Amino acid sequence: MNAFALKPVSLALGVMAVLLASACAKKEVALTGEREGVRSILSDTGEDALASTTAPEAAPPLNLPATRANTDWTQSIATPRTRTAHPALGSAPRLIWSVDIGEGDGRRNRITADPIVSGGRVFTLDATARVTAVSTSGAVIWTQDLTPANDDRGDGSGGGMAFSGGKLYVASGFGLLTALDAATGQEIWQQNLRTTGTGSPTVFGDLVYLVSGDEVGWAIDANNGRIRWQIAGTPNNNNVIGAPAPAVSDKYVVFAFGSGEVQGAFRKGGLRRWDAQVAGSRTGFSTATVADITSDPVIDGRRIYVGSHSGRTVALDLENGERLWTAPDGPLNPVWPAGNSIFMITDRNELLRLSADDGSRLWGKALPLFTNAKPRRQNEIYAHHGPIVAGGRLIVVSNDGQMRTFNPQNGQLLSELPMPGGATTNPVVAGNTLYVVSTKGQLMAFR
Repeated sequence: MNAFALKPVSLALGVMAVLLASACAKKEVALTGEREGVRSILSDTGEDALASTTAPEAAPPLNLPATRANTDWTQSIATPRTRTAHPALGSAPRLIWSVDIGEGDGRRNRITADPIVSGGRVFTLDATARVTAVSTSGAVIWTQDLTPANDDRGDGSGGGMAFSGGKLYVASGFGLLTALDAATGQEIWQQNLRTTGTGSPTVFGDLVYLVSGDEVGWAIDANNGRIRWQIAGTPNNNNVIGAPAPAVSDKYVVFAFGSGEVQGAFRKGGLRRWDAQVAGSRTGFSTATVADITSDPVIDGRRIYVGSHSGRTVALDLENGERLWTAPDGPLNPVWPAGNSIFMITDRNELLRLSADDGSRLWGKALPLFTNAKPRRQNEIYAHHGPIVAGGRLIVVSNDGQMRTFNPQNGQLLSELPMPGGATTNPVVAGNTLYVVSTKGQLMAFR
C-alpha cells in the first residue's frame, strides 16, 4: 500500500478528532434539584419514602360505630355475622399476664393461627400443631397435640382455628381438619384434607368452610366431618404459608386461592356464582411475583375487600364479583372496614386508610421496614399484624417488640407499648382485653 492511499483515512481521522474535541469543549449543564441514590426507595425506611400524597389534615371525618363490650372472638373477621365492628378496650392497655402455649417461631415452623376467645377461654395453636386452652385469668386448662401418629412434631407448620357450638375446629399443616370438644380438648372427628391445611376455617350454620393447598375450597359438615361439597381454584406454587379464611354471608361463601383467584359460590350447595382475579403487581419488587391472596376476603355490606401479596387490593360486588375499584397496595393481613374507610398494613409495611367508596388513599403511615439499616444486609423485614379498631384506636402489633396505637382519623401515632418477644399473630379483643401470641410461643393479655 502506498502513502497516497492512506491520505483519505488520515483526513477522516483528523476530522473526527476535531469534532470530538469540540464536543468536549461544550459547557456541561448542571441539573437542579436534590441528588438521591437510585436505590434510595429500596433502603429508606423513613416516613418520607412511603408518605401519602394526601395530607392527614385533608382526610374526611371518620364515622366509627359505637364500641361494644364483646365477650367472644370466635373466628376471622371476614364474616360479618361473627365480626365485632368496634370492640371495647381501654385507652392505655398494659400487660396483665402471659403464659406458655408451646413452640414458638423457628426456621422451619411458624405460628399462623390467631387466638380464639369463647366461653371464658382463649384457644391457641403453636408452631407444631399443639392446641392449648387458657382461662381468661391466664391458667392453662388443657392441651392437645394434633401431630399424627406416623409423623414427628415439626413436620407440619401453620394452621388456623374457629369456634362454634361448643366445638373448636382446628386446621393444621399436617393436612387435617379436627373438631375438638372445647371444654375438654377431646377429639370429636377428623377429616383428611389430602394436602396442607394452613389456613383458618370459617363456621357458618352447620358447615365448616376451608381452603386447603391454596387451591381447593371445602364445605364440611360441622357435626360429623363429612364432605358436603368442594370447589377448585387454579393451581399455583408461588404461595405463602397460611391460606385465607373463607368469608360467608347468608347466601354466599367467598374463597380466595393462591393463584390470586377469588370465587363466590352458593354457600349451601357449592354452585359457583362468579369468578374474579386480583390482577396487577407492584413494579420493581421481586416479592410482587407472588400472586397469592394474603388477606382474608372481608365482606362488608354488599362489598368484598381482598388483596394480594403482589401489591393490589380490590373491592368486589358480592352478588356478581364485579370489580368496583383497585388500589395499588396489597394487604398482608385482613383489611379492617370501619365507617366509610378501610384500614390495612401493606406489603411495604405502611399503615393505610383508604376510602371505601373508591379505594383512594386518605393517609399513610410508614412502619419499621428492614431489620438491618445497612443497605447490603437488608434481606429481612419486620412483620406487623393487624390492624384492628378497638376502643377508638387503630392498633398494630409487631415482631419488633412494640404495640402501636394510632388515631384512625389522621394516622397520628398515639402510643407505643413494649411487647416481650414481639407479636406473631393478629391481635384479638374480647372482654375488654387484647390477646396476642408472641414469637416465643407466649399468649399475652393486655388490659
